[in-house]
Amino acid sequence: MTADPYAARSETDKTAHSTAAQRPYREVTDANGRVYRIGETDRDILGHSRKLMVYLPWLTMMAISVFEYAYGSAEDTLSHAHGWTQSNTFWILSVWVFFQAGIAFPAGWLREKGILTARKAMYIGSGMCMVGFLALSHLGNVWLAILGFGVIGGVGAGLVYATCINMVGKWFPERRGAKTGFVNGGFAYGSLPFIFIFNYGFDTANYHRVLDLIGCYILIVVVGCAFFFKDPPKNWWPADIDPLTYGGDGKGAASLSKNPPAVRQFTPKEAVRTGMLPLMWIALVMTAGVSIFGISFQVDYAKEIGFGPLVAASSMGVMAVINGIGRGVVGWLSDKWGRKSTLVFVIVVLGLAQFGVIWAGDVKSESLFLFFAFLSGFGGGAFYPLFAALTPDYFGENYNASNYGLVYSGKLISGLFGGGLGSMVVAAWGYDGAYALAGATSMLAAAIALLLRQPGRPRGATSPTPHPQAAT
Repeated sequence: MTADPYAARSETDKTAHSTAAQRPYREVTDANGRVYRIGETDRDILGHSRKLMVYLPWLTMMAISVFEYAYGSAEDTLSHAHGWTQSNTFWILSVWVFFQAGIAFPAGWLREKGILTARKAMYIGSGMCMVGFLALSHLGNVWLAILGFGVIGGVGAGLVYATCINMVGKWFPERRGAKTGFVNGGFAYGSLPFIFIFNYGFDTANYHRVLDLIGCYILIVVVGCAFFFKDPPKNWWPADIDPLTYGGDGKGAASLSKNPPAVRQFTPKEAVRTGMLPLMWIALVMTAGVSIFGISFQVDYAKEIGFGPLVAASSMGVMAVINGIGRGVVGWLSDKWGRKSTLVFVIVVLGLAQFGVIWAGDVKSESLFLFFAFLSGFGGGAFYPLFAALTPDYFGENYNASNYGLVYSGKLISGLFGGGLGSMVVAAWGYDGAYALAGATSMLAAAIALLLRQPGRPRGATSPTPHPQAAT
């Protein structure tokens, strides 16, 4: 007797239905065809609150902040210890910035292909970070130092940075501004102790010991935090927020009304074709260039105009602290004001601060100099979490590691003209001319940011359009 194919199909359907009924989640589809996986809480997936996916990346970002934000304070000692010129030390940092930013896209692509897990990326990055500081400590040849600190250390720090930023964005899709800003802030104010160590307790007699210990410190912190890293499932959405109506928790609902989710999940190619990702890239290139210029030259400028070492160190300390705190504050504000308007505001503040630094130097006012260092620090860091949050807002979470990697790759260009080429502008035009150019560049970036809009959503539209059906 021949088996009944319809009976077999019926059994298959029953099995599929039974399996779906046993799932701890269901998938709903909105009017644009975007799928949301809802029903699972963070504790169902992690075994604990998703808040840990904020605090652990934050601690990690503080650990690696010494690379960029404290380096300028160590340059004089490194120059004397290794016989490097000022140009040598600037180019070492510029190469570091190039590779730290440049690894973001390939690392994101590897993660989304399942080749590189978040935990593995962190482990590899931590080892490379330690190698970077050991190279800075023991390699007197500038080319070897560039290879060790600039290339290897830059790639390592970039792996850690990109993994942390994408991790928090995936776990908090409804309130990513405040959470991303908080995590990103650690990358700046985490360097504060090292800024003062490098200005007051770092010399040619102890630089080996100090740099070696910093490398070990980074390795221990990053590996310890990475052990708990885990990404949420694709399309995951918090169980207490309705993605179709934005109903639920008050904070998340309020943020979504100002920053609605992406209309669908854009692949990197699709994101580029919208025209918005290239605009974001250009705006970040210009803004990050101004920020890196300030980080690289503020201490030297303070000394050039006759301010003492305390003011020079304090100005950099103020910049680092406000840079970090500002990231958290504007992330929180962007959840309330809207991401784009907050971004434009921050870039304008950064531009005005560059002109303020010139004024403070001309009138030889230490208090004004510290005030504009405050503003420059605020604007010079706050735009990073805004771009990090704006990218998944526009293009979705599923390909965010690659999409934000593309946007953040703009920093590799910024490192070239903010640090290395910045030193050439200072040599040719002086500090006043260089700071004026930086201010004008920032204002142009703000004008470009005004052109940004969410792909696929009508201008001014922020309310959801529920889909009548849900797929389970």
